[in-house]
Amino acid sequence: MKHDHPTQPPEKSLIGAYGNYFANLAKKPGTLSFRNAGWENLSDWKTKARAKAAELLSAPGTGKMPVVKLEEKYVYDGLDIEELSWQLPYGKRTKAVFLKPQGSSKPLPAILALHDHAGKKYFGYPKLVKTSDKQHPLIVKHQAAVYSGNAWANDIARHGYAVLVHDTFAFGSRRVFYGDVAGLDYGPLKTQDKTDQNPDEETHILTYNEWSKEHEHVMSKSLFCAGTTWPGVCLAEDQAALSVLSARNDVDNERIGCAGLSGGGVRTVYLAGLDDRIKCAVCVGFMTTFNDLVLNRSYNHTWMTFAPLLANYMDFPEILGLRVPLPTLVQNNNQDALFTLSEMKQADHILKQIFKKAGAAEKYKAGFYDGPHKFDAQMQADAFDWFDKWLA
Repeated sequence: MKHDHPTQPPEKSLIGAYGNYFANLAKKPGTLSFRNAGWENLSDWKTKARAKAAELLSAPGTGKMPVVKLEEKYVYDGLDIEELSWQLPYGKRTKAVFLKPQGSSKPLPAILALHDHAGKKYFGYPKLVKTSDKQHPLIVKHQAAVYSGNAWANDIARHGYAVLVHDTFAFGSRRVFYGDVAGLDYGPLKTQDKTDQNPDEETHILTYNEWSKEHEHVMSKSLFCAGTTWPGVCLAEDQAALSVLSARNDVDNERIGCAGLSGGGVRTVYLAGLDDRIKCAVCVGFMTTFNDLVLNRSYNHTWMTFAPLLANYMDFPEILGLRVPLPTLVQNNNQDALFTLSEMKQADHILKQIFKKAGAAEKYKAGFYDGPHKFDAQMQADAFDWFDKWLA
């Protein structure tokens, strides 16, 4: 297969001497890239490109909108807070928290806040919220490390938004419980407590997180054999949560956005790329090219990232570009060790091309910030401004 602009690979790659060949195996731009001259009609392109993406993701059906149970309701941090749960057709009940300004009754613009991965599957939505003065020490450490110590879901709720944060597939309430698994032990973890009966013990949680890292490739292989993919399952569960949020009387379902860092960023790529109910999107700390993943960075990333064969049709940023012309902000960190800076900039260039061709250049923006992998206070402020511009 011939290519007009072959990638100039580094001298060495993750896959050794195979890097150059495989980095250029897929035609660029892909056959369903809007950058191709043959695509002029935006609607026709989106229909065909989204259909192919959906086919390859193979998201499982989640049935009708789930019945939501109100577990608890209280006021904290200037917010009305509801702890919720719902049952999908598979797995344990999904737990979530809904937040809005205290006393608010009118329909509000809303945010689906997508928690990160971080190799920490024991927790899901608590990574983004604070619902009492007593937080788990590991959550305090996590928020300090990547969120400037902020519970940003609380902050944007006080800013005037309704916010839903839910556990997604394999995290928190949706995690794989070791007691349900047969036939797997991982080295030294065999001697550790794996009963899921000590939820407040730090040693137990850290042990579980290490076990779940090793289990991730097993889960992904099993999902492939079942005819689905990890990003497809996450997409299905995030869309179910989006349906829960959209159905609320205190939410303006024509003004819903989503945002997330890292694993929440890749969830934003797929959800915002394939579901136009997301009117405004902020992808944080997860933007690069498929070439970067082939040559340099695939080992850094969760199986939540990878949709087999999709690279034959579009580059990674073009998945998010499927939402054009809807408002889209991408935030990158210049010293993010999970990506290659030149490829982050190439991804930015690709998205600029897509939005410009669609006549919507003003609807796309990228920010490059100094520092490591994070969604810090300045980035949060800029993200909130973006939501205010397009949703408020």
